[in-house]
Amino acid sequence: MLGREDLERREEEMLAPYAVKSAHTGGRKYPEDEAPFRLAFQRDRDRIVHSTAFRRLEYKTQVFVNHEGDHFRTRLTHTLEVAQIARTIARSLRLNEDLTEAIALAHDLGHPPFGHAGERAMNEMMQPYGGFEHNQQSLRVIEVLEERFPEFPGLNLTWETRDGLKKHQPRFLPSNTHSPAIEVAPSLEAQITDYADEIAYNNHDIDDGLTSQMIEIDSLREVPLWEEHFLAIQCRFGQAPRKIQWRQTVRAIINSLVTDLCMETFRRLESACLTKPEDVRHARQPLVRFSQVMEQKNGELKLFLLEHLYRHYRVIRMAEKARRIIHDLFKAYAESPRQMPPSFAIRIAAEGMPRVVCDYVAGMTDRFALEEHRKLFDPHARV
Repeated sequence: MLGREDLERREEEMLAPYAVKSAHTGGRKYPEDEAPFRLAFQRDRDRIVHSTAFRRLEYKTQVFVNHEGDHFRTRLTHTLEVAQIARTIARSLRLNEDLTEAIALAHDLGHPPFGHAGERAMNEMMQPYGGFEHNQQSLRVIEVLEERFPEFPGLNLTWETRDGLKKHQPRFLPSNTHSPAIEVAPSLEAQITDYADEIAYNNHDIDDGLTSQMIEIDSLREVPLWEEHFLAIQCRFGQAPRKIQWRQTVRAIINSLVTDLCMETFRRLESACLTKPEDVRHARQPLVRFSQVMEQKNGELKLFLLEHLYRHYRVIRMAEKARRIIHDLFKAYAESPRQMPPSFAIRIAAEGMPRVVCDYVAGMTDRFALEEHRKLFDPHARV
């Protein structure tokens, strides 16, 4: 039987010297006893998976609103794809898979309904109060909003997992009696999760775009990264149905991106001569990157998606509809906060009306937001 201390020793033996080790975690905000059979980052992952916010991801939009179809990606399926890709990269580079998975599973917990359109609408409504950004909201979810423990608010995750979610925010190493907190770079585990996120959403948006017929394969063939893999798939599976061919092409592109990222990142890590995780924090050059050739090809793919999918008139319609719904809900609750559940309305005195309304709306699923909008604005709807 392997206990926690055995697993920690195994990490020391197997992981790269610059990987984050569970035994050397910066700890939790509220001290807790260690688990006998689970590592610190395993506990983080488990708490995230059991959280209410994680379950809500099933009915939150990626690109297509939930009722548009049962086969499009949701925030939950996207999150699982990110975790899968991130773990593959972490294992290849001998990084901490548990920490990587925890960051990946939590990275979208703060996303509002209706995808990026919903996030833009939330930012518009919160602009006078500091704006809205889903990564910061994810931190708020795990640090404040989740209610699962009697001793403390939030999930009380380790410092490393919380730090890994600070996308677009400065990071600081914990201060101690010998040194003040200093701004540092993200851990490698956090950096590869950011790339896994991009790899996942670019490629599943291709799949969803083709499924919805908003993207045509003939148009995609103008993108070099797609064309080189599509031609190879046609040579191997030319008699297969078109849908099989495009899905095999998406699979091949993901594999090529992951392989390139691993190879280029490993080359950079070897050149940097890192000996401990702190070296990553103080690195002056980017450590996790695609090669220059792949960076260009991936950029061309992203530009294609922007022009042919994200600006498609049907996506614009969904986005505008989402914007109106978010604005209506925010204004309705702000003007009459007692329309929110008592558990939220009671927090207004301590946290302020905008912050509480933001938390309530951001936590909604697509279908709940649609139903709330109907109840509030349709005079014939039952409340």
